[in-house]
Amino acid sequence: MKTVTAQQKTTLAFINDKSPILDLICNELLVSEIEILFRSENIEDGLIKLSALKKLPEICFIDLDFYDKSILSQLQKLKAQYPTIKLIAHSDIDNEKVGKAILKIGFENYLLVGSDRCDFKKAIEKVCNG
Repeated sequence: MKTVTAQQKTTLAFINDKSPILDLICNELLVSEIEILFRSENIEDGLIKLSALKKLPEICFIDLDFYDKSILSQLQKLKAQYPTIKLIAHSDIDNEKVGKAILKIGFENYLLVGSDRCDFKKAIEKVCNG
């Protein structure tokens, strides 16, 4: 008798403002080997949702709103409470200095707003495969 092993899905969370484009990307990601555990609009709400989960996501995409003065302290809290979650930044700031600073504080990758489903999948694969 042949045993079929279910391929494990990569689990994600999104902490991002509402966006119809991101809605489409999430829907497209769901048809691949990806499971989205939750979406929230800010880090504080994301922390609440993370605390309620029995299994944490492998990757969390975070929209970096640098106009929010508390963003760095919120990110540090997120990283301290959930060090195993790999973070991918999603921002509209196309600046090499900012990109390097984001990687320095613990993000694994950086996507610009306007990235498509293929860009998201590549970032996911890169983070999962090291």
